[in-house]
Amino acid sequence: PPSAVKIFGEGDEREVPLDELTTGDRLRVRPGDKVPVDGEIEEGSSAIDESMISGEPLPVAKYAGDTVIGGTVNQTGGFIMQAINVGKDTMLSKIVQMVAEAQRSRAPIQRLADQVTAWFVPAVVVIAIASFIVWSIWGPAPALAYAVDKTGTLTMGKPDLVAVHPVEGIDETEFLAAVAGVEMGSEHPLAHAIVEGARARGVSPASATNLASTTGEGVEATVSARRVAIGNEKMMRRVGVEDETWLGSAESGRSQGQTVMFVAFDGRPAGRIAVADPIKPTSANAIAALHARNIRVVMLTGDSRGTAEAVAREMGIDEVHANVSPEDKHREVERLKSDGRRVAMAGDGINDAPALAAADVGIAMGTGTDVAIESAGVTLVRGDLTGVVQAIVLSRATMRNIRQNLFFAFAYNTLGIPVAAGVLFPFTGLLLNPMIAAAAMSLSSVSVIGNALRLRGLKLPVLGGQGVDRA
Repeated sequence: PPSAVKIFGEGDEREVPLDELTTGDRLRVRPGDKVPVDGEIEEGSSAIDESMISGEPLPVAKYAGDTVIGGTVNQTGGFIMQAINVGKDTMLSKIVQMVAEAQRSRAPIQRLADQVTAWFVPAVVVIAIASFIVWSIWGPAPALAYAVDKTGTLTMGKPDLVAVHPVEGIDETEFLAAVAGVEMGSEHPLAHAIVEGARARGVSPASATNLASTTGEGVEATVSARRVAIGNEKMMRRVGVEDETWLGSAESGRSQGQTVMFVAFDGRPAGRIAVADPIKPTSANAIAALHARNIRVVMLTGDSRGTAEAVAREMGIDEVHANVSPEDKHREVERLKSDGRRVAMAGDGINDAPALAAADVGIAMGTGTDVAIESAGVTLVRGDLTGVVQAIVLSRATMRNIRQNLFFAFAYNTLGIPVAAGVLFPFTGLLLNPMIAAAAMSLSSVSVIGNALRLRGLKLPVLGGQGVDRA
């Protein structure tokens, strides 16, 4: 954000430009505001969307003493924070710096062309000078008329209601209507997902009154003369539920990366609901196709280890690194490269930008942030991992084409320059007519472009439910 609300003293709060902030300043962050700089909460609590940094799709609960990151979005509550890192020391500024440093590196094919050109161009100049001197001294009259001139970026990214489990004897529609009715009045980050999930199932939220929210536990309200409580184990015990077997039944859902909430009617178990960030239906097929091409798949995520491992198991991912920061992602890409691996990094967030820029190939999702798209070398317009497989097939064909074109260009010039210099004249009397030379140079360009245009006929793989087909 361009400014922040700075607290100067009791009752004295003013909005000031961000560049006027210093370490130790006390700042007020209101619901809906962006956190201005890195710091620590002194008073209050909230849920903050940190997905741009961690990749975690669910907002994170924050209390006094917790750290907050500049640029993340405050959602449900207001708080007072103390500035710790400002200006170029904030995490966001460091990400920008890492991206800039990574983007200054050169692609391997560009280095190859530069290395060849470093020798080829001086050699051509030397040949041109030598041919000028030779023809000037030993060439037939008029000698100078024969001097030659040569002009050369896995989941959907938002929580969704994925499971509804009422206890035996309670109708599912009635159960879900009551839950959605309570969540309609809640400002909890997952409430919207639950309400939308109910509507998607054709269930209208019931009318709820006397709403009461307990931070860190859940929410309660009255629905059809019943007291409905939705929350964690702590809330269930507080409202009188002591069934430990039932409370322990959430572990299976949590092991699959779900956020599980319990529901009680009038202090008795009523059921469970689960919210998760659903996997894109094409992701597993895409990873299977990558494996078929002997490509190892590594997940780098700021999400929790339990959620990350659950997703990895479902999709067959080879290696998982959870709870990682943007710096960790960048560091892991550099480590893989230093081990001699060729690294393609796919991502969509600000937190992915340094790694995208550092990878041999950065692949951004077209549905992602602008900075991720700017940092990457490839953008998948649909934001779908199946595009990664197609990008690999296309890029390999493109690299073959580039090498062929480099060979054609250098081979053509290697053969043509000596002829143009008159190396055949002493033996055959053959000289290269300037018009023929010009036509031959144009033909060289046409042949390279024609070879490149063959890529238009490349057939890309189409990923169906059964694996990889050919278009």
